[in-house]
Amino acid sequence: MTSQKQRPRLAVFKLASCDGCQLSILSLEEDLLLLDQAVDIAYFPEASSRMEDGPYDITLVEGSISAPEHIEQIKNIRAQSGLLVTIGACATAGGIQALRNGADVADYVATVYAHPEYIQTLKDSTPISEHVKVDFELWGCPIDKEQVRHFLSDLLAGVEPRFPEHSLCMECKRQEHLCVLVAKGEPCLGPVTRTGCGAICPAMGRACYGCFGPAEVSFPAGREHANADALASRFSEALHLSNDEVLRRFKGINSHASAFKETAGKWQKMEENKHE
Repeated sequence: MTSQKQRPRLAVFKLASCDGCQLSILSLEEDLLLLDQAVDIAYFPEASSRMEDGPYDITLVEGSISAPEHIEQIKNIRAQSGLLVTIGACATAGGIQALRNGADVADYVATVYAHPEYIQTLKDSTPISEHVKVDFELWGCPIDKEQVRHFLSDLLAGVEPRFPEHSLCMECKRQEHLCVLVAKGEPCLGPVTRTGCGAICPAMGRACYGCFGPAEVSFPAGREHANADALASRFSEALHLSNDEVLRRFKGINSHASAFKETAGKWQKMEENKHE
């Protein structure tokens, strides 16, 4: 039987987040017990009171860089980690808290807190990759437990993990869902969002909100994000959404992801110019 010291050491850390991605790991249930036989879970406060110092072979980190102490914390985590893996929209793209980016954070703090002088926060909420080297990214809000299962299984088997990056539309076609964009005129982000959730919202007749971030398209010359600008134009021209309504579709869970951020920026300018 493999000794505990020979097993890869796994750690799970949290920064600014809701814990949803860690709960997705816990939802592996029986498979989590099997995982514990394959790796040494050295640090995972959400699951155990056992919290051992590094180094760690595999480190999963949930949450964005939103407070001053997070910068030093993620640098320390990186220094202790063989592989650093970001899990979820907060860690990979700044998360829902990145909606404050570009706004006056001091105004928000003064409005929300009775004693804003006690609040220490960064101007922007940013993904971990803007501060340290990241080896793998698991997208989603939250991540999908099957995604975690396959990822860790590949790592432990010595296989290079691969993630589906095509658009959610492919998943809808496989499951024979009615296209809510074409048939119902819903402003669905599925054409530009990577698959991974199992097309939960379209299965219920609802438009995709882009929880798994921008899809990517591979070309001989390289990789490009799906054309968010074209989808935004369709929302405006075919679905007759206002500039502000188009903006809100892309300025959501993954608003700091480059493809969505660029498109949202263009429509925000159009909305601002309209009021000048």
